[in-house]
Amino acid sequence: AAITDWLDGYIARRMRLCSAFGALLDPVADKLMVAATLVLLCSRPLNIAEFGQVPWLLNVPSIAIIGREITMSAVREWAASQNGKLLAAVAVNKLGKWKTATQMAALTILLATRDSSLGETGILVASGVIFLYLSAGLSVMSLVVYMEKIRKVL
Repeated sequence: AAITDWLDGYIARRMRLCSAFGALLDPVADKLMVAATLVLLCSRPLNIAEFGQVPWLLNVPSIAIIGREITMSAVREWAASQNGKLLAAVAVNKLGKWKTATQMAALTILLATRDSSLGETGILVASGVIFLYLSAGLSVMSLVVYMEKIRKVL
């Protein structure tokens, strides 16, 4: 889903097929996909050989990621109702792109390792968890950056 989402956006920009409706709907669909996947991943604790079941391991970054997404959606909606300077302050930036890339990598790895037919997945699970925490950190950092830009405009 992440690859087709990226490809769809790439083709739309390349062929100049972007629309206001698409620009509105695409981020909503992305956020819904990420939030649903995080909730589903949190519904079953990871079982790590060295630690046993660790029920909170995915919950902590998931709360940070979902909380940031809800906050940014509200801030962007508010900025759209204000002035152009505020809207420019919350435009997507490179940090947001890195956040999304690490999120998609983490979610792909963590979903793939839920399939027991893969055999031993210890290193993969660990890398998925690391990417998820990295994504959560980038999420919080990007929220701080956006809030600082808004503060400067106000």
